[in-house]
Amino acid sequence: MSRTKPKARIKTIPWDAAAYLKTDKDFAHYLDAAFEDGDPNLVAAALGDVARAKGMAKIAQAAGLRRESLYKALSTKGNPELATVLKVMRALGLKLKVAV
Repeated sequence: MSRTKPKARIKTIPWDAAAYLKTDKDFAHYLDAAFEDGDPNLVAAALGDVARAKGMAKIAQAAGLRRESLYKALSTKGNPELATVLKVMRALGLKLKVAV
């Protein structure tokens, strides 16, 4: 009977998009891709990533929202109201546009 070596464990670390979003251009491209996908959960999560990259407390204050509420609304399980999305976009210095 042959003995096999136990498989080596692969060590992973969580990936955080917010760590890679540095410039306003990065934010805009990232959000544009999320809006193009059309999944509301993805859009909310992408807004959350950008807000974390810029500083969630700072964005929450500028949007007139509580930080904890904003974290919850912009999580992958969150379901923010359109008013919240627009407040966050404004706080981020971004505008929502419609194109044809």
